[in-house]
Amino acid sequence: MAGQAWSLVPRKGRRRPIRPPGALPEPEFLRACIRCNQCGDICPNGCLKFHGLDDSLAEYGTPYLDPREQGCIACMKCTGVCPSGALRPIAPEDAVGLVKMGVARLNRDMCYSWAEPARTCGVCYRACPFPGQAMRIAVFERPIVDPDLCIGCGLCEAACIHLPQAIRIVPVDRA
Repeated sequence: MAGQAWSLVPRKGRRRPIRPPGALPEPEFLRACIRCNQCGDICPNGCLKFHGLDDSLAEYGTPYLDPREQGCIACMKCTGVCPSGALRPIAPEDAVGLVKMGVARLNRDMCYSWAEPARTCGVCYRACPFPGQAMRIAVFERPIVDPDLCIGCGLCEAACIHLPQAIRIVPVDRA
């Protein structure tokens, strides 16, 4: 790649990646991650992707989630195999309160249950691994996200039947 200037920091103007559960804050995560891919190998849901050559040198080889493709089931297996400490070990039952990959943001104008009185959906609520906590359901299956308890797993975004999705995960630094 002659002539390409490698950056040691993520490119400006790009959305910050959604990191796996238990990830250290971004600067520390980038320093600690040894790009071993063990987190991706153990993930039973196959939701972890890895930055490639299109990204900055600092991000290259690091794991991230793309909720539109596949959400995290919050099993926390990735946190238990990280040899460098870039992902802190977390028990699945401790996920709410300790994990914050992002937060779900609902566009009520697009959501079938909110925008169309004759329709109900509730797919995002049924996809949430913490129903009644991170997401509640109101009359006509209208989802209500609790931003303090939402871990940003992306299962709601992946399940949303509206195109484009009426619910999206926003990385924690932009929440």
